[in-house]
Formats: sequence, C-alpha cells, structure tokens
Amino acid sequence: MTKRRVVITGLGAVSPFGIGVDNLWNSLVEGKSGISTSELIDIEKHVVKISGEVKNFDPEQYLDAKEAKKMDRFIQFAMIAADEAIKDAKLEEVNDVDPYRIGVMVSSAAGGFRTFEENHKRILEKGPNKCSPFTIPMMIVNMPSGRISIKYGYKGVNKVVVSACATGTHTIGDAYRTIQYGDADIIVAGGTEATICDVGVGAFASARTLSRRNDEPQKASRPFDKDRDGFVMSEGAGVLILEEYEHAKKRGAKIYAEIVGYGQTADAYDVVAPCPEGKGATKSMEFALDDAGLKPTDVQYINAHGTSTGLGDVAESNAIERLFGDKQKNPNLRVSSTKSMHGHVLGATGAIEAIACVKTIKENIVPPTINLDNQDEHVGNLNYVPHKAQKADVHVALSNSFGFGGQNASLIFKEV
Repeated sequence: MTKRRVVITGLGAVSPFGIGVDNLWNSLVEGKSGISTSELIDIEKHVVKISGEVKNFDPEQYLDAKEAKKMDRFIQFAMIAADEAIKDAKLEEVNDVDPYRIGVMVSSAAGGFRTFEENHKRILEKGPNKCSPFTIPMMIVNMPSGRISIKYGYKGVNKVVVSACATGTHTIGDAYRTIQYGDADIIVAGGTEATICDVGVGAFASARTLSRRNDEPQKASRPFDKDRDGFVMSEGAGVLILEEYEHAKKRGAKIYAEIVGYGQTADAYDVVAPCPEGKGATKSMEFALDDAGLKPTDVQYINAHGTSTGLGDVAESNAIERLFGDKQKNPNLRVSSTKSMHGHVLGATGAIEAIACVKTIKENIVPPTINLDNQDEHVGNLNYVPHKAQKADVHVALSNSFGFGGQNASLIFKEV
C-alpha cells in the first residue's frame, strides 16, 4: 500500500503571548519571555508564584457568551485556536467534501483541572448534589474534539491521545498516520491545556519539578543552563490543519510544510525521570528519520523538549548528540528550546512547538533558547541558539516531546 502524503494547511494558537500564531511566532523570534507572576492563583499560598498565563483573556470576545460559560478554560483555548487554523486553511470555503472525511483530534493531558477543583470545593461546602450540571462535559479530555466537530459539522475520526507532555506530538503523529492510511482527508489536530490552578501548580510544585525563581519570572525557564531549577507551567493551545497532499493541491490550499516522519517509544525506566542515557529518545528520533527516509545530516533544526529540568535536559542532549553528532561533526544543526520563552504547556506543548517548527521552515529563522547564560557542561556540545534567533536555511525540522511515564514522540517536518 502506498502511503499518502500529508501536509499542513492551517495554523492556530493561543499562548502566553496572546491570541494568534503571529503573536506566538513574533515573540519567539524576538526572544521574548511569556513568563510572569501568576494571576490565576493566590500566590501567597504557593511556593511557586510564576507561570505562563494568557493574560486579560476574555472568552466572550471570541465565543458565544452562553456557550463559553459551559466550557472549561482548556476547551475555550482549543475552540479559539481551531477557529484560527480553520480560517487560515480556508476550510469554511470548502463545500464539496464529505464531512465523514474530516476529523478532529485535539487532545489534552489533564483536561478540566480548574472545573474539577471548583466543583470539589462546592461539594465540600454544599454537598455532593451541588455540582454544576455541566461539570462532566466541561472537564473530560475529549470535549475539545467533540465541540469543534459539533461547531463545524466535521463527522470523521474524533478522538484524543493522552500521554502527559507528549500528548500534542502523539496527537499530530496519529492524525498524520490516519490520513496516510486513507481514513481521513483532513484532520484538525493539536493540543490544549489550562492547569494553572491550586491543584495543578501545587501538585507539580510538591513533585519539585517547577522552577522557584519567583523574583525573576522571565529568567526562570532556562533549558540547558547550569542554573536551571525546573520548568515553568504554562497554558494555551496549538492547532494545525493536516490534509492529504493531493486534496490540498486540488483545492488550491496554502501549504506550510509536509509531515514526513513520526517516531514513538517508551523509556520503560521510571514514572517521572527519563532514562539518563536518553536511549528511548534516541530511538524515537531514529524511528522518525527511518519513517521519513532521511539521514541525521538532512535535519537542520531540532525543537528540543528542553524543559529546564536537571535530568531531562541532560538525557535529551545525550540522545541528540548520539544520533546527530556534536556541532563539530554536524555544524549545520541547530537545537533550541522555545520553552525558554513560552514555558511548558504540558499536553499542548508539542502542538505549539510543531507550529514553531513549521514557521522556522517557512521563514528560515531559528528561534533561540533564551536565558542560556552558562551552558551546563553535561548537556553536550551542540548549537543551542543562545539568546538570539539565527538565520538559517531550514528544509527539515524535528520536534521532540517526552512525557511522564516514559512516553517519547518525535515528528519531522519538511519544506514542500
């Protein structure tokens, strides 16, 4: 069976930089940080007081007011990002496509944390019969996919993937496979997250995974830097329109890039810590290269998972250097972590970083790793694009996402 080609024809984003892909991309290229003192939690009660929040967010500017009240914040983000991506792809102008050939796969790692927390408080104060009747459809992880399909009438494959911080990348990869093998022609795919609340911040802080650089929020996320002390939790959504190549060409769609490779593995090592040698990550990237029919030297940019954690950054850098070589052996390879700017968006982060890869290919600008003041001697000898964006001819980009539980996923994007 000949696998069908899959391209990207639309992009949409909500991020700590605001609504829209332009706000996201321009901020990344400028090396801006979206991290600040939290306004969504009572910082007096928390040891971690910083996050990457979508500030001054009013869902009623973008959504029907009545419907918005029935959505958790993570669903609202997904609806807004999907709307941008669908309009960008001009799907609203397509009238001759079987709705059963258009699918939706927009996932979340955590779902409606805020809704769960609010209704738990209500139960404790007023009893178990006082939950909102909308609690379940506001909370469950599959609801962004369901609501997007309802709004636009897309009746094809409709599901989610949940794999912690690898969620967004796995979702795009599975959507890519679905189109490759002929089960859909178009899929609205991505990730969304909104976990900045007492239970979200408190739980990750208790696990000692979050940065406590509360006095310098914009310097807190510092992947590959020796003074890093954990990741910064963020919120937002990324949505991409995936489409079969000939289908996109026939309707005259704008094509951003092609997805050509997808790899996935498990560390089988620890529920939180990565395999120190990065063996699972290496294999994930290797499988993606094999799927794409490419060699390591064909890749000019890697958007690293790069969370700013002590163990994670070392494991990933080991994996990259093992497969791709250091900057002496492979001088054309650039590696950066955009989490240094937008923070860690958990289940949405792979989708947001996929958008960054696509824009890097289109614009031939590699976003930087900011706050890389003193590179850790244990993270290898790679070009991490410190501080400022670098111009480069990027024809192929790879994006990594690794999740708690040892799940690894890698995607490869190529210029068309």
